Amino acid sequence: MAGGNERSMRALKEVWKRAENSLCADCGKPDPDWASSTLGVFICLSCSGIHRNIPSISKVKSLKMDHWDDAQVQFLAKHGNAVTKAKYEAHIPIYYYQPTYSDCQVLREQWIRAKYERKEFTEPGKQLPYSDGVKEGILWKRGRDSGQFLPRKFLLSEREGCLKYFTKQDAKEPKINVKIDVINATFQPEKIGNPNGLQITYLKDNKTRNIFVYHESGKEVVDWFNAIRSVQFHYLKVAFPIASDNEIKNRLTRNFLKEGYMEKTGPKQREAFKKRWFTLDHRRLMYFKDPLDAFAKGEVFVGSRENGYSIQKGLPSGTQGNFSWHYGITIVTPDREYLFTCETETDQLEWIKAFTSVINQAMTPQEYASKCLDAVSFPS
Repeated sequence: MAGGNERSMRALKEVWKRAENSLCADCGKPDPDWASSTLGVFICLSCSGIHRNIPSISKVKSLKMDHWDDAQVQFLAKHGNAVTKAKYEAHIPIYYYQPTYSDCQVLREQWIRAKYERKEFTEPGKQLPYSDGVKEGILWKRGRDSGQFLPRKFLLSEREGCLKYFTKQDAKEPKINVKIDVINATFQPEKIGNPNGLQITYLKDNKTRNIFVYHESGKEVVDWFNAIRSVQFHYLKVAFPIASDNEIKNRLTRNFLKEGYMEKTGPKQREAFKKRWFTLDHRRLMYFKDPLDAFAKGEVFVGSRENGYSIQKGLPSGTQGNFSWHYGITIVTPDREYLFTCETETDQLEWIKAFTSVINQAMTPQEYASKCLDAVSFPS
């Protein structure tokens, strides 16, 4: 019996060492050490917890701690990540967001359920709940002034190229009507205080406006998210007919590069530094008094190095403004310097890394146009 166990373990390790199985089949995390004995995929600990909640589909075991019999090892050897992904990910729409291990729980769970439980991607041309070009339903929306979440009707239309919401079910006119090409949606469960929290950001008069929503159903809120991406994709295909699908995909909804608190001073650099919540959304750096503010208090465009933008660690010598945090950052632009302080050195280095990633990228023609239109900067 012991010899049989050793033989099974050797065979298991051989399958486990295959290059195709070196990343989690569901989120891409390196060195997965769990596997599904019913699906034949190698997965990470976090994804194994989601699989465990779908016992009718997937039975998971640890590759290090659990016993695997010969039949189970042979099943893994026959399948593995490449074969299983070829079956369950055969027809993923290009606009569908495939989460990674850094994404939130609801995105990863609904991705796993969509693949294995609902089998959404196994057949070509399958009608999907986010592919119709129109979506209507109720989302709980945070009031701009009250802070209360109230049910609101939302309507997404590919034909009209917009997202609307209505304050009353029977209202004929929407409260807002936002063009689909200025919308960004990103999951923010911690900020919103709900595991299904979604932040919808859009530009109004070239100023950023935030809407915070959630739905009790994880599937429903992820369907809304992918429906927005679907409508954006088809809108951009028409607007940019010579662009490739991958180029358009890269222009769909995106996660913020960095968020968190910093202190800032005004343009004279003699004012006291004030603690504010900052969001870096590609080339737009915005600040808010509160993370759930509807409108940014100020914004600055972050251009490229070749256009005179740079990032420096620390503050200029002789900075006069009073500040309580001592890890400084200076953003140099062609017009002025922007001064910030961070609470910890870790925060400072993370912000510098995020700013550097933006500054090192060449600006597109659209970003040049955006800079020319952007008259908003940090007030004092």
